[in-house]
Amino acid sequence: MSRELLLLVDALAHEKNVSKDVVFAALEAALASATKKHLHEDADVRVEIDRSTGTYRAWRRWLVLPDAEVTNDEREMGLIDARELDPDIRVGDYLEEEIPVQDLGRIGAQTAKQIVLQKIRDAEREQILEEFLSRNETLVSGTIKRMERGNAIVEIGRLEALLPREQMIPREALRVGDRIKAVVIRVDRSGRGPQLILSRTSPELVVKLFELEVPEIEEGLIEIKGCARDPGLRSKIAVHSKDPRLDPVGTCVGMRGSRVMAVRNEIAQEQIDIIVWSPDPAQYVIAALQPAEVLSIVVDEEKHAMDVVVDEANLAIAIGRGGQNVRLASELTGWTINLMSQAESQQKQEEERQALRALFMEKLDVDEELADLLIDEGFSSLEEIAYVPLSEMLAIEGLDEETVQALRERARTALLSEAIAIEEALEKVEPALLALEGMDKDLAVKLARQGITRLDDLAELATDELAELTGIDHERAADLITKARAHWFE
Repeated sequence: MSRELLLLVDALAHEKNVSKDVVFAALEAALASATKKHLHEDADVRVEIDRSTGTYRAWRRWLVLPDAEVTNDEREMGLIDARELDPDIRVGDYLEEEIPVQDLGRIGAQTAKQIVLQKIRDAEREQILEEFLSRNETLVSGTIKRMERGNAIVEIGRLEALLPREQMIPREALRVGDRIKAVVIRVDRSGRGPQLILSRTSPELVVKLFELEVPEIEEGLIEIKGCARDPGLRSKIAVHSKDPRLDPVGTCVGMRGSRVMAVRNEIAQEQIDIIVWSPDPAQYVIAALQPAEVLSIVVDEEKHAMDVVVDEANLAIAIGRGGQNVRLASELTGWTINLMSQAESQQKQEEERQALRALFMEKLDVDEELADLLIDEGFSSLEEIAYVPLSEMLAIEGLDEETVQALRERARTALLSEAIAIEEALEKVEPALLALEGMDKDLAVKLARQGITRLDDLAELATDELAELTGIDHERAADLITKARAHWFE
């Protein structure tokens, strides 16, 4: 039997192109499974085959756990009982007892054979997968082998991959036999089916297709800085040339549009906007909003947002159908883009000016004329007035040193009073409300000033009510209320 076993291992390893260790491991698992049938279905059995002689031994084993945690006596043992057999054993160790090797019998041998073949098939699949992964290929090309419940099974060499329905380009009619390109988005080793999961909707697909079609990208002369997609409809990619003599857009478009058309042919004729990347965020956003023309732009670094003004004729183009153009531009650049017409911009500026004028008049105890003078000189907060260099304020025509010192002192007093008021408001807030995910100090203070100081106070609000009280958007308001109510259902 021992010699026959070694010959079987040699034959299987050669036939299936897997290592002998894989076959030995498969045989050990098969023998353990067959031996277990003579004990108990929950028993844990370990079999070890001698690689040189082919003989094998079997052990039954129990996982040692604290006595209170033992739930299955067939494969677990409490620490007290285990130490009676082995005084040095610890929690987490295995206690083993050698058992006689059983004659497998006809049914046992059949079971063992099935387990061995399955283990070897699994090893073959893993080996093929590892060979593929070692090549670091993200973009793959394959043929649709069959369709299963709307998903496509794609044949890539010796591998099968899954293209889920939600990763297909909308309204793209794929059929068995079609050749497609896709990107690998993850590897699933848990299931029996295809282990590569593909996508044709990922922005990475557009990037990889351009890398394939544009040699200058592979050579490092041109770099793709970002990509945003509305699959099947429109994409925007930002490109940058490391050689000032090379036009990045023209290079990616190709002679008579040949390169960009080759990419579009692979993604169901999706429209592609190619723009020049800029290290200046404002210039980058202006380029990303093409084909709309921008009149002016105001950058808010703190909120990571930009107010972009376009004329009435360009507003619809800038927004795009269903907000597509501005949404893609925002995704591409990473900035929140607030589009507005000239009239809306002027109205917003006037409202902000009125609010700032009222703040200065109240906190600095000045008249409207002096408040307007400060605004016209570029002051937009009490902090700027309190801590700007004295020389800068003295340079303002119409302000003497006495007035400047008074303004600075009043601004600092107002800021100190506000800080004290904030701390007093926060002292009233329940710690659980402050610790709520998505909550910040500014919002907590606004809530406290409305009498909302406990988690349950927030939980009892409606989304519209919270948004109106605090000025946050409805999505954030709904999220906060949902989290505040979570403890009700625990």
